[in-house]
Amino acid sequence: MDRVFLDANVLFSAAYKSAGGLKRLWAVAHEHKAVLITSTYAVEEARRNLKEVTQQAELERLLCRVKIVAAPPANAGSESHGLPAKDIPILQTAIVSEATHLITGDFTHFGFLYGKTIEGVLIIAPADYLGSGAAGK
Repeated sequence: MDRVFLDANVLFSAAYKSAGGLKRLWAVAHEHKAVLITSTYAVEEARRNLKEVTQQAELERLLCRVKIVAAPPANAGSESHGLPAKDIPILQTAIVSEATHLITGDFTHFGFLYGKTIEGVLIIAPADYLGSGAAGK
């Protein structure tokens, strides 16, 4: 069973557009009995960036079907894997929550890790999870 960790930009994008394609992640997860996971760190970043009340409400609706875990302490892992400081907690939390996938649209910071598995977590773009049949594997 997949344990899919959602980065803040995925949460933001799914809540931002009323008919956004990223909402398919929730349907695919349900269909494949995958667990959607995120962190308090990612949730707060998404909340901070959503300005419209309707978008904030949509985020809360989506989060009802996501397991939210605490981010590990700042000193939990010394390995940055080449990520900027602000993104290290995302990868660390995906690892400690035993995610099988980290879904992120942050090509700028995570792009060089797309398709790589770090400590059991496959890092991929949302389209790769949705379109390539990665769901359920």
